[in-house]
Amino acid sequence: MQQITVIKVGGAVVEDDAQLTQLLTDFSHIAGPKVLVHGGGRRATKVASALGIESHMVGGRRITDRQMLDVVTMVYGGLVNKNLVARLQAMGINAIGLTGADMDVIRSHKRPLKDGIDFGFVGDVDRADGQRLRSLIDSGIVPVMAPLTHDGKGNILNTNADTIAAETAKALAPYYDVTLTYCFEKKGVLARPDDDDSVIPTITRADFARYVADGTIAGGMIPKIENALDAISRGVARVVITGRVGSDTRTVITE
Repeated sequence: MQQITVIKVGGAVVEDDAQLTQLLTDFSHIAGPKVLVHGGGRRATKVASALGIESHMVGGRRITDRQMLDVVTMVYGGLVNKNLVARLQAMGINAIGLTGADMDVIRSHKRPLKDGIDFGFVGDVDRADGQRLRSLIDSGIVPVMAPLTHDGKGNILNTNADTIAAETAKALAPYYDVTLTYCFEKKGVLARPDDDDSVIPTITRADFARYVADGTIAGGMIPKIENALDAISRGVARVVITGRVGSDTRTVITE
């Protein structure tokens, strides 16, 4: 089975030009088919602030009211996505920017109230269409996925980028040998937040439960690893969390 690499980039990497240039350079050198999934929450917060729109977060998740939905649609689907596509084109990568609404590749539903919290226009994924993505990939095109989905009723929904990456990887698993890499500003999952070299080399499902219980893993890292474990259980061959594509310093997520 042909190998494919799904890279998710977010956090400070998207905001720092030097880090982003390195990431895109490394990405361009990956052999074979590949997909790039991006976040951009920090940029969305900055743009919203400039427009006088206050950002609200609960447990690391953005509350997306109508005004914020307009902001994230502009930032994720336009500003961030198209800049990444343009920079990849300059590196000789024939990329195309996609949201979940494009080609109906990722459909979701509006998240119901959770613990009494209304997250607004936030989407929980129902399905991702690996066959349609495969048609692009097998034509030599590199999808660049923005963290936006749709509900099939004309509504765009804000969707977590780590989830988009996992759902994309799972949808491609029947057709390829998939490696999913979460690339962010740290070298991997850290045993001690104040020590950037304390990378945990391997995390199993049992390890994860233990690390959450003792507070080693907390905040936004929890849903990231939950997505990683779900991907592994659904046919994705390898999941890695690292600071740089191809680095030997990384955390491997396994059952």
